[in-house]
Amino acid sequence: MMDILSRLNNYTTIVVALGAAVLGMISGVIGSYSVIRKQSLIGDGVSHSALPGVVLAFMMTGNKSTEVLLLGALVAGILAAGFIIGIVKNSRIKFDSALALVMSVFFGTGLVLLSIVQKTPDSAQAGLSRFIFGQVSAILKRDVYIMTIVSAVLILLVILFWKEFKLFSFDPEYAHTLGFKPMRLNLLLMLMTVFTIIIGLQTVGVILMSAMLIAPGVAARQWTDRLWLMIVLSAVFGAGAGVIGAFSSSLAEKLPTGPAIVVVISIIVLISILIAPNRGLISKALRRRKSKKGWLEKGVKGGDII
Repeated sequence: MMDILSRLNNYTTIVVALGAAVLGMISGVIGSYSVIRKQSLIGDGVSHSALPGVVLAFMMTGNKSTEVLLLGALVAGILAAGFIIGIVKNSRIKFDSALALVMSVFFGTGLVLLSIVQKTPDSAQAGLSRFIFGQVSAILKRDVYIMTIVSAVLILLVILFWKEFKLFSFDPEYAHTLGFKPMRLNLLLMLMTVFTIIIGLQTVGVILMSAMLIAPGVAARQWTDRLWLMIVLSAVFGAGAGVIGAFSSSLAEKLPTGPAIVVVISIIVLISILIAPNRGLISKALRRRKSKKGWLEKGVKGGDII
């Protein structure tokens, strides 16, 4: 028991848990808009597209610091988002096709560059592989500060543009008739998504970041029809999954934190899909059974069924 408490009270574990909580919270907030707009794969596309930026940043500077590598990921993510929007706007290619195209090209380029870097003497010390699968143990206190500051700015933008984002997410055509610029709002939301993904790369990596961005919103959507409540629940689910996953990883031997967090949020999604009052599968089955029983009783009383 004392060993468990000592692990939970460990300074590194607490820092990792705080970082995971911040990431889960902001992923839930921003990811809710992707769920509402039915663009859930945008997180997958942008996160995979960030890989060549990480590798190129190391190749061009020779610097392996987290700030430099994340800056490269940010530039690549913004370029990928710009390409997606540009392709959709200037061609007949649909959003999902443009997303798949850009993601494939960027991620493939990143893997090629990574294979080149691995042949250099400094490849083992570069730490580039942690951006593929995540390495939460590498998070420092300053990284948590950066994540918190970026998250605070993103939440402030959500508050400032609350009405615009809400109207644009549910009815972009009506928003356009009222004088809003859907393309600008779409670009702003895309950039906010990119920043959310970038601060989470070191935690869960490019492979699992899409799950962190989408799963909390999917779980929250099962419980409510109100956007503000969905965002709050999504933030709570994401932060809770981050904390539980981080502490679970510290208690189990050789259990990576990123996958542990994703497993926890996946369990929350599964529970929500099953037992949520309005949309839960079990709740729907019970309502159908009750409704069928009511119709049968009415039929018997009316003499229609003998």
